Amino acid sequence: MTDFKTEITGRIKEMGANPTIQTTALDFLRSSAKAQYSYNFHWMDRPIIQYPQDIVAMQELIYELRPDLIIETGIAHGGSLVFSASMLAMLDMVDAIEAGESLDPAVSKRRVLGIDIDIRAHNRAAIDAHPMRSRIEMIQGSSVDPEIISQVRDFAADYKKILVCLDSNHTHEHVLEELRAYAPLTSSGSYCVVFDTLVEDMEEDTYPDRPWGKGNNPYTAVQSYLQESSSFETDSEIHERLLITVAKGGFLRRID
Repeated sequence: MTDFKTEITGRIKEMGANPTIQTTALDFLRSSAKAQYSYNFHWMDRPIIQYPQDIVAMQELIYELRPDLIIETGIAHGGSLVFSASMLAMLDMVDAIEAGESLDPAVSKRRVLGIDIDIRAHNRAAIDAHPMRSRIEMIQGSSVDPEIISQVRDFAADYKKILVCLDSNHTHEHVLEELRAYAPLTSSGSYCVVFDTLVEDMEEDTYPDRPWGKGNNPYTAVQSYLQESSSFETDSEIHERLLITVAKGGFLRRID
């Protein structure tokens, strides 16, 4: 495995120095975003609305970090919650095997907590009926409402290894408020992942019906937050390895 990972590092450097592959990747992101490519995929039968590359990256992070709580802003159809819950279930299985014990899902403390301003009834019903439901908690309300933030902080107080994912309203102001509220909940060495930083690299007419765009998006919010906080650094290796990702510059590792 060490040799395999060493080879990856070499390939990343080669890709970074290859203007053709960099341009091709950006061209694909721009054209596929307009085509709503990310809406083509499901996780355990729930629409996940993510690029496959980012799903793989999150799988790698979750397995490496082994969190006991994943906090996600933005629920939509619930696919990401189901994905995170299924990864937590697999971590429980791995822990049981490594400890030489039998797996008892009923005693697992691991949870994914989702926050959304509008959890639509049909999505809530589908999540409630899903096999991964026991590992999922949901809060309805604005992720930047002080009362909601307080609820999340109270919930997170009982957990030690926390991973945070921000994927709701993509305006600069909203994401910056989310970062200020939830990034500090990230445990040391873990990550706060900010999705859809790609908006900054998209063409001007990509999101005509949305309040965000170039200069007003998750990427600009991340840059502002990194100026405010010395607790995080951008893990560039992740987006450089992926090439195709909606979270370029958005994989923030807590370093204090």
